[in-house]
Amino acid sequence: MIAPWRIDRILMGALLTVCATWLAIPFVMAVLWSLVDPAETWTPDRLLPPVMSTYRWDYMWEHSLLKQALANSYTLAPSAALLTMLLAMPTAYALGRYDFPGKETAKLVALLPLVVPGFVTAIFFSSILFQIGIAQYRFWAILFAHAILFLPFAIRILTVSFEQVRQDHIDAARDLGASAAERFRVAYWPALKPGIMATLLIVFIQSIEEFAIAYIVGAPDFTTVPTLLYSQLGQDFNRSNAAVLALILAVPNVILMLILERFLKSANPALSSGKG
Repeated sequence: MIAPWRIDRILMGALLTVCATWLAIPFVMAVLWSLVDPAETWTPDRLLPPVMSTYRWDYMWEHSLLKQALANSYTLAPSAALLTMLLAMPTAYALGRYDFPGKETAKLVALLPLVVPGFVTAIFFSSILFQIGIAQYRFWAILFAHAILFLPFAIRILTVSFEQVRQDHIDAARDLGASAAERFRVAYWPALKPGIMATLLIVFIQSIEEFAIAYIVGAPDFTTVPTLLYSQLGQDFNRSNAAVLALILAVPNVILMLILERFLKSANPALSSGKG
């Protein structure tokens, strides 16, 4: 008879294998498509591309808007992450530090925009940008839109972080004569640091991957990596070029998520529990 703990391990191993395979197959296919040489196409009767080269990578770098798209995306995303965090701070502080009637309802309302499909929200928000007359300023309009659209993520994460701040730590620092800046450093920052980092990275990734607003407001003057990717899948339908852009878009985000996971695991919970 197989021991229950051994069955649990077998089931967990099987689940991890299925998940790894499910994630690995699209990634491997994207890598293979990005290496297809235009001299000989990859037909369904062949398991691997007959000829592989870096031609598609060189072509996209030299003969497309990839350089401009990368510059735009990696300027927009960190700016949106920082602005979103700053806008979310007051609401998160109020929800995390104060008790008032309707607090739980307010938390729920702050998350309601996530219920609406992102593409639908983006289309209607783009209409608002045109109506108030700022859509002509492409970068600033998209930056403002991203900061507003991703506020629910930032508010939720930062609210939890503010809830972890110990009031007795704040009182002790105040009683010892600490200034406001010193109280923030010793009482708030240890609990807020993981949440702030998570907020910045999650909003950064959301902004990098956002397509609808960047396309509706930015086209044709402001190009991002997602809008360039969708043009290859839609108007041109070039699988190899799209695979190059998909890898450029996905790989850095995967690395950032791994960094975030490692950072959150290494965060010391004792700093916010009073045991530090």
